[in-house]
Amino acid sequence: MATIKIPTPLRVYTGSNAQVDVTGETVGAALNDLTTQFPELRQHLFNGDQLRSFVNVFIGEDDIRFLNGLDTDIEGDTLLRIIPSIAGG
Repeated sequence: MATIKIPTPLRVYTGSNAQVDVTGETVGAALNDLTTQFPELRQHLFNGDQLRSFVNVFIGEDDIRFLNGLDTDIEGDTLLRIIPSIAGG
């Protein structure tokens, strides 16, 4: 089972869980499983079927946007990290 690490600001939508185990063979399937488990989280991650522009998902050090996006294949022991963009001046 893959695991998704949840950033602190989004843990309010995951019952304070810092990590959530998910199923799926792609990043998109894993994120869909996450938002099925925690439906309130979906609006914070997705705009329709696409990730919001300020939501970054990493496998190790690799941003999925530079791989195959939501279609990136994952293994059962993959650790995904959601990292929201931070802006400021």
